[in-house]
Amino acid sequence: MPYSKVIEEKIERMIGHWRKIEKKKMFGGICYLLNGNMCFGIYKDYLIVRTGIDVAEKKLKEKNVKPFDITGKALKGWVMVRERGWKKQEDIENWLNLGKEYALTLPEKHARTSKKKT
Repeated sequence: MPYSKVIEEKIERMIGHWRKIEKKKMFGGICYLLNGNMCFGIYKDYLIVRTGIDVAEKKLKEKNVKPFDITGKALKGWVMVRERGWKKQEDIENWLNLGKEYALTLPEKHARTSKKKT
């Protein structure tokens, strides 16, 4: 199943003015990186959000939120949010801002350059 274009369109409208944000295909979906760190994305019909371990534990108690597990082993500090959990504009803004806030706590990653041996 391809990733949801509906979520992608909502995200694109909301983050169009953000600086240092990059979109990459990952996990069979799309991930957004801020300063080189993944912060949120789309997997199938789910919004995935990197929140950090403490916040994820709290958010997992909410309706429509489950662990980000696509391989049989959940990624700690990440959650998956069903459509009912991000349908309203305010809800998706809150989720994206959680991912953004967490990514901003991490050191900036610079693009890797390959060096040829001479």
